[in-house]
Amino acid sequence: MNDSIEIVQVYNAPLAAVWKALTDIKLMKEWYFPQIQYFQPKIGTAFRFTDDGSAYQKEWEVTNLRNNHLIAHSWKYKGYPGNSEVTFELSVSSEGTILKLTHTGLASFPAAPQFSYHRFEQGWKMILGQNLRHCLE
Repeated sequence: MNDSIEIVQVYNAPLAAVWKALTDIKLMKEWYFPQIQYFQPKIGTAFRFTDDGSAYQKEWEVTNLRNNHLIAHSWKYKGYPGNSEVTFELSVSSEGTILKLTHTGLASFPAAPQFSYHRFEQGWKMILGQNLRHCLE
């Protein structure tokens, strides 16, 4: 299994708007996961999610933060081995705000279809290419 995914998207939105979408719980519920019940952009803060009955309950914690530039969080599933990290990094170009997503540690998950590289890759393409783009543009 590939161990990491890197996806770059350019949004026709100012950096401040993209940063707000990455760190404001109300907006995160719109484009990321509506089950997010608690989040603060502070290192060490654990996310809380609504128990939606899924067998794959997320356990995330903010691991890195540089205001208006970078936020990262762990990505684990309760009751399953594996620990990965998702990093959102922002920069500005003449075309708009560039978001580089890096999701590392994917090989730490079990070798099962639910944790496949392809599944993560397709999920990120939808989350960033459709959901976040719709929220911002």
